Amino acid sequence: MNAASQNGASLHPNIIGSLWMVAAMAAFALEDAFVKQAAAQLPVAEILVLFGVGGTIAFFGLATVTGEKVLNRDVFSPVMRVRFAFELVGRLFYVLALALTPLSSTTAILQATPIFVVLGASLFFGEKVGWRRWTAIFIGLVGVLIVLRPTSDSFSLLSILAVIGMLGFSGRDLASRAAPATLSTNILGFYGFLTIIIAGLIYGLWDRSAFVVPDTTALLALGTAVFCGVFAYSALMKAMRTGEIATVTPFRYSRLLFGVLLGAVWFNERIDAQMLVGCTVIVGSGLFILWRGNKAKTRRT
Repeated sequence: MNAASQNGASLHPNIIGSLWMVAAMAAFALEDAFVKQAAAQLPVAEILVLFGVGGTIAFFGLATVTGEKVLNRDVFSPVMRVRFAFELVGRLFYVLALALTPLSSTTAILQATPIFVVLGASLFFGEKVGWRRWTAIFIGLVGVLIVLRPTSDSFSLLSILAVIGMLGFSGRDLASRAAPATLSTNILGFYGFLTIIIAGLIYGLWDRSAFVVPDTTALLALGTAVFCGVFAYSALMKAMRTGEIATVTPFRYSRLLFGVLLGAVWFNERIDAQMLVGCTVIVGSGLFILWRGNKAKTRRT
């Protein structure tokens, strides 16, 4: 086999994996948009519970079809309890951010998750991070501040909701590194959505909002959000297993493009120059951190 054939053979899985990743990010963005639409009619606690129930049922069905046991003692390991705690915080505050703040800025702040994962890996797992990546982490944090605009008249404390949600997801992703390898995508998805139900119940006890009977529009929005969420989760796993991680991972940032477009077109959000600059700084820092990390791994091998 000549060099061109070898390159073509290795390129094909990466192209497929990248397409799966883009599809996953588009579905995640649609999930966010439908949740935001439902939040215009339903209390956040109710959205969390109904959304969680739908996803739990979906992943239970997928696990049953594939012959996987939902009751697995590895689920109750200490690291998984930590993971679920972070998942609860991330999901609760992210949905609050979707309900109360613009979709575009919420999506932009979420893109800082990989930056904080690298920061946490260095602090808690002893992962070696060179000065270049530390510089990129700092620049990425500046990008988050540009999006938040803490010194401007347009700053809202509600923007902190997205930051807390992003930190929760960062903690979840860090805990996932130490999660038992025996837990499949379907099992993690099942318990992830179960955590959303718990988050909704806890928030409902605090918020005490009256139950609202969802109309057809709200039910359709939540049902579509569940479908998009389950598809996105599965497509993400498919992407990571089909292509090389170093190749497909950068396409995670396509979620920002979809989120900003949906915010502008669907919810008539204003996308100004400062928002675009902040998004560019966050994505640029994240891509640089990813590139340097892959380069460091290559040198070690």
